[in-house]
Amino acid sequence: MHVVGTAGHVDHGKSTLVEALTGIDPDRLQEEKERGLTIDLGFAWMTLPGGEEISIVDVPGHERFVNNMLAGVGGIDMALLVVAADESVMPQTREHLAILDLLGVSRGLVAITKADLVDDDFVELVEAEVSELLDGTSLEGSRAIAVSATTRRGLDELTAAMSELLTETGVRRDVGRPRLPVDRSFTISGFGTVVTGTLIDGSLEVGGEVELVVSGGKSRIRGLQNHKTKSERAVPGSRVAVNLSGIAHDAIQRGDVLTIPGWLTTTTSFDAHLKVLPEVPRALRHNMYVTVHTGSAEAIARLRLLDTDRAEPGEWVWAQIKLETPVAVVKGDHFVIRSNQTTLGGGNIVDAHAQRHRRKHAPLLERLAVMESGSPREILAEAVHQHGPVNVATLADRLSMTPSEVEPELRGMERDEDVTVVGAGPGKHYLSAAGWRELAEKAQRSVAEYHGRFPARRGEPKEELRSRLGLTAAVFGPVLARLSETGVLVEAGASVHDPVHVPSLSAEQEQTAATFVASLDAGDPYSPPTDQLPEEDVLDLLEDRGLVVRAGEAVVFSTATFERMVQQIKDFVGEHGQVTVGDVRDLFGTSRKYALALLEHLDKTRVTRRVDDARVLR
Repeated sequence: MHVVGTAGHVDHGKSTLVEALTGIDPDRLQEEKERGLTIDLGFAWMTLPGGEEISIVDVPGHERFVNNMLAGVGGIDMALLVVAADESVMPQTREHLAILDLLGVSRGLVAITKADLVDDDFVELVEAEVSELLDGTSLEGSRAIAVSATTRRGLDELTAAMSELLTETGVRRDVGRPRLPVDRSFTISGFGTVVTGTLIDGSLEVGGEVELVVSGGKSRIRGLQNHKTKSERAVPGSRVAVNLSGIAHDAIQRGDVLTIPGWLTTTTSFDAHLKVLPEVPRALRHNMYVTVHTGSAEAIARLRLLDTDRAEPGEWVWAQIKLETPVAVVKGDHFVIRSNQTTLGGGNIVDAHAQRHRRKHAPLLERLAVMESGSPREILAEAVHQHGPVNVATLADRLSMTPSEVEPELRGMERDEDVTVVGAGPGKHYLSAAGWRELAEKAQRSVAEYHGRFPARRGEPKEELRSRLGLTAAVFGPVLARLSETGVLVEAGASVHDPVHVPSLSAEQEQTAATFVASLDAGDPYSPPTDQLPEEDVLDLLEDRGLVVRAGEAVVFSTATFERMVQQIKDFVGEHGQVTVGDVRDLFGTSRKYALALLEHLDKTRVTRRVDDARVLR
């Protein structure tokens, strides 16, 4: 299945040509029919001589509706550039051709329409002018065919040429991640919400769960149609109408992307290689506002030039597009930027989820060049370094690759020690060797700083360290395990410490600690004071040294007393089968507060187990 998109100046006969080829009027709106002016995207289809059925996207030619044109040409396999024989090349001919070039459309034909209105010599002049126009663009050398929708001159020749060109065009890739940039959303009575678009990168099936990325919302596919024919499955490269359940059509907007759940996320910043069109009247400035078009989406953005302050007409520059509203794109997608109804340039996305960069930084520019045109291994290495710790699925999604393409490269990088692996199985994540060193050093610094602030404490709480490292809980566990295995840090319960760290107190704190420990057994050891506890750090360290046991928030026994009490409780249970709070109170001549705190501590440490109102030994 292939998609052909028209392009060309207003009133050069694009819609008329499509209707002559297909028998379908692509103008959908009553206003379009009344005015004879295409305003929005139109759609038709036909069967080529070789038997292949193709879709045709007809675009508006008027300069005020270039944004609608851009929403329709992103997924086409071939362009049909329409130039009227009686007017030849006009402003939107040039602009539409420039857009096709920026979007990387490399297959096309030129239809010289209205050939019945001029003589053959004039048609030859138009063909020469068009040929000159195509030089240096992605459509250079494309064949031009004179046609007339009125007399049907050249239509069979044009159809045969389309068939020949599309036969040479390979099938669209299927990487298992279908994307349908939505260009229309409407309701059909009795069926509900329907969205349309050109499907890329994967297949859709009836009954499958899908989500709309950007506006949000999940749904299931009730039905699929291609050229008004029902199907159970839609393949990449086809124009598809998708009937969705459980979602209102007005909750969907042009620019949404319909896909399978769980992999595609929106972005508000992407890095790109940007070509400034030679015809642009003035240089592009750093931080200027532009309108970005990608897929079927349109958004206002700020243009951040990364290697220069001004991008001159005809130049290629590195840029970051900082969007005011999110879009859903992946590496390799094309985009176009415009301002004041003028197309300024465009290019391809090299990092769909970019961080803010230091401008004019040589290593950054080198990295972007690798991300654009490096080998798969070089691109993977850069992506791992930039986004690690990262798993195979995320790498595949970010780089528009399949897991089967990613995994062999990662295994080779692991053998060569270019990457560090943390975790195993589904939790396996990769970092670059340099990235791992940076992460380990950052963890060491964090723990060392914590020891400096709190020398009496055992170590930095795990959750605090995780937050400082900026890791998710799923990734932090394997990272911490490797840091422990390699001796960088030591896990100790809920905290992490340096291998050589020994908690210490100041002289004043040591005196306080000694006085407190002595006070525990100075009076009634089974009812120690609860209103004279030292600060938390001192108490923690006394517990680490094995001098005290914290049975409750304010109940602290000396270790010798605690062990004596535990043994007596065990003896009591051995004789009576169980022990109650009242038994413990009477056994030690203490109050219920101490007895309850002691038994709850024994439950927590799995010495006893509660059965109704009593305890038994585990």
